[in-house]
Amino acid sequence: MIYRATASVLEQGFRLRAMLGGQGAPRERLVLDPVGPADLWFHGASVGELTSARPIIAALAQTHRVLVTANSLTGRDMAAGWGLPARLAPLDLPGALGRFLDQARPRLQVTVEGEFWPLRSRMLADRGIPQAVIGARMSARSALRWRRLPRLIGPVLQRLTVLSAQDADSEARLLALGLPGRAVLPRLDLKLLAPAGIAPPPPSASRDRTVLAASTHEGEEAVVLDAWMQARRNHPGLRLILAIRHPRRGDEVAGLLTQRGIAFERRSAGGTGGDVLLADTLGEMDRWYAAAGLCLVGGSLAQRGGHTPWEPAAHASAILHGPHVGNFTQGYAALDAAGAARQVDAASLADQLIRLAGDPSSARHMGQAARRVLDDRAGDPAALIGRLRELAGGRG
Repeated sequence: MIYRATASVLEQGFRLRAMLGGQGAPRERLVLDPVGPADLWFHGASVGELTSARPIIAALAQTHRVLVTANSLTGRDMAAGWGLPARLAPLDLPGALGRFLDQARPRLQVTVEGEFWPLRSRMLADRGIPQAVIGARMSARSALRWRRLPRLIGPVLQRLTVLSAQDADSEARLLALGLPGRAVLPRLDLKLLAPAGIAPPPPSASRDRTVLAASTHEGEEAVVLDAWMQARRNHPGLRLILAIRHPRRGDEVAGLLTQRGIAFERRSAGGTGGDVLLADTLGEMDRWYAAAGLCLVGGSLAQRGGHTPWEPAAHASAILHGPHVGNFTQGYAALDAAGAARQVDAASLADQLIRLAGDPSSARHMGQAARRVLDDRAGDPAALIGRLRELAGGRG
């Protein structure tokens, strides 16, 4: 009651400013413009959340009218670019939510990852609209904050019809905060659905003798080049694709190659092959992953936290990485434990390249193991999609 009363007072101020200012975004958040009808209201905070859920959204949009909302303009505009109705989410204020629900009349509301809005939850429940959360994430820090507000988070979680968590720890924290066990669906890591949808290339001799250094940073290219040159003395046919993280550094990295007397082709100049390809363009990483059976993931030799291991895993590439993988700690730990990835440093990189280039069967087994880890962690979205369709009912 206190939350709703406070929200009502705030809304009056927001509405007055929007009406006086005539600004588009505030009017959209207050729902002072028309909203089209929808079977499913799909909400994600911004670009990252909506991108991760795109395979789910696309599947549901084949059978139901989907309206996407976001808290950011970039998220809204991205969803609109998918050809779906999209708008800024209504503020968690009674008038805005009431106008939105009166016009959209959704049969189901789905939230990506985890925004818990007490008034939104209550008004959806009052109208008998099922609520779902997919890819739910609850950090230890967030759980600690919510434990101090049990009267807010408890009812919100109790009203959920279904929830699919991103990981086991998040699921456990949500259950401890009041999520009913009946609502729990199998876990899905939404961010892995897109790479899991990639068909890995077939094994080939060409892939066996191609090394990709993916998304490298300053200080890493020199290490890679020196290790590759050493490995090439043992394996003369070993190729290298050096895909730098920032194409603007192309001239700088080309200088490193020239200093070492290495003949190379440059992708920005139209190069496609050679013993060394300097990939200094954007938007072609899938091509390089598909070409290489062995991948060193950049940002991990330098202290950059490491880039995603899931793209090379999607392409069934054997994975090497440095010690700095804080951005994907659990993922790399799982891959290492499965024998799909190996940690290296500047001193040991050449040795690993020599070993794996000399034993393509082992490299292939690593790549296949990486793909299995990806598939297991991504999960199968079919059951979730089916349950959401069931909750949304027939098309209105």
